[in-house]
Amino acid sequence: MLLGMSLVAVPLLFAVINAAFQIRRLASQSEALVVQGVEGTRYHQLLFEQIASLERSARLYQVIGNRELLEVYRQNHERFQDTLEKLRRLQSDRRGDTQVETLHTESVAIWQLLSSRQRGSPEITQAVGNFSRLWETATELADASRRRIDQQLEKLQLATASAQRNLFWQSAALLPATLILTLVFTLVLARPIRHLDRVIGELGRGTFSRAIRVKGPSDLEALGRQLEWLRMRLLELAQEKNRFLRHMSHELKTPLANIREGTELLLDGSVGPLAEDQREVTGILRDNGLKLQRLIENLLTFSTWQAQSVGLELSEFRLRPLIKSVLESQRLTLVSQRVRLDVRVEDVTVAADRSKLKLILDNLLSNAIKFTPQGGAIHIHAQTMHDQLVLDVADSGPGIPLEERSRIFEAFYQGKTPQGGHVKGTGIGLSVVIEFVHAHSGTIEIVDGQFAGAHFRIRLPLRQPGVEAREPAHAA
Repeated sequence: MLLGMSLVAVPLLFAVINAAFQIRRLASQSEALVVQGVEGTRYHQLLFEQIASLERSARLYQVIGNRELLEVYRQNHERFQDTLEKLRRLQSDRRGDTQVETLHTESVAIWQLLSSRQRGSPEITQAVGNFSRLWETATELADASRRRIDQQLEKLQLATASAQRNLFWQSAALLPATLILTLVFTLVLARPIRHLDRVIGELGRGTFSRAIRVKGPSDLEALGRQLEWLRMRLLELAQEKNRFLRHMSHELKTPLANIREGTELLLDGSVGPLAEDQREVTGILRDNGLKLQRLIENLLTFSTWQAQSVGLELSEFRLRPLIKSVLESQRLTLVSQRVRLDVRVEDVTVAADRSKLKLILDNLLSNAIKFTPQGGAIHIHAQTMHDQLVLDVADSGPGIPLEERSRIFEAFYQGKTPQGGHVKGTGIGLSVVIEFVHAHSGTIEIVDGQFAGAHFRIRLPLRQPGVEAREPAHAA
């Protein structure tokens, strides 16, 4: 599990680190470009303001000739040189350096002309006239700086688009690889875990017919071997329980037969006439003896069916003849109850345990007859759906109360619903049904809304996984 998580996380971690690196690089470039643009704009604006101030001081000095104006010009000239120095550090090409150097040379030449001559001299006039070239050079420098910023911004946009494409294709390449790795490790781990969950559920339901073999990581295989040992132990305990029930039932039947024979002799008057109260007590003894005999026979039947539930005798056979044989076995009861049959069965061949499937159908039909009133209807439908056999058995009786549905598949539970038929149930039919259905890896559920009474729906696989049918069975 740790290996799978690591292999899945490595490509994702690589993608995240690569994306973070590229985003950081683009962010650094963007930050540098913004800083350069802001500072360049500020310095160029300051440069134009200082040139205007220099020109104004020079013109005033040309007109007035006051030496204090020359001192003001000198201070402005020093600040102008400081601004040029800052602009020189911002330049990243030779053309920009040349323009800054030209501004420096021209401004120094103007200062020299102003500082060495008196008011009214032609040099002063020349110095004032040189400000036009200063303005022109400063304008060219600002335009060149804007063009350089635009070019760098365009390159940054192209780099951003390229990084987006690279990240997209990396994600597109890593996503399938990650999904494949996730799927592989999910199958490696999830399949044996699902198998373990299923076999634990079967053990909990008392189904011990199939051996437990888990394939996967070694620790899960070891757990599977422990569950197989547990299954064998539970199977031994179940067989011991069945043997105990059979032996005890047989041991009880002999003295019970003597008790019943004695009560019959008393009621027949073989040992002399009985008074009315004596006959009443003897009748009570006989009725309870019959009830005890029926309970013992139920235990024997349940023990026999429990023993038969171990293992599956698989064969291929047609479903229609099997259902027909089940209906024939209940024909007299159906006729006496005047029950109408609604049989819709596809002509399908299944691979299953024929005797167990017949018991499933026989018990469901007996249960439907038991609760169907005279003149009612029983519905038996069978169809295939997605490699499964879907079998529906429903009646027109009172249905199954919600509070009893959690217990109707328990052995010897008969519920409180009054039975409409003549056949008295034993309470073990549905427990046998669910056990045999689970032995076939099938499911059984109670469906509401389609029919008036109880509606059982069974889903069985048409072919049992991992087991081949032994031989085709003859049609009934």
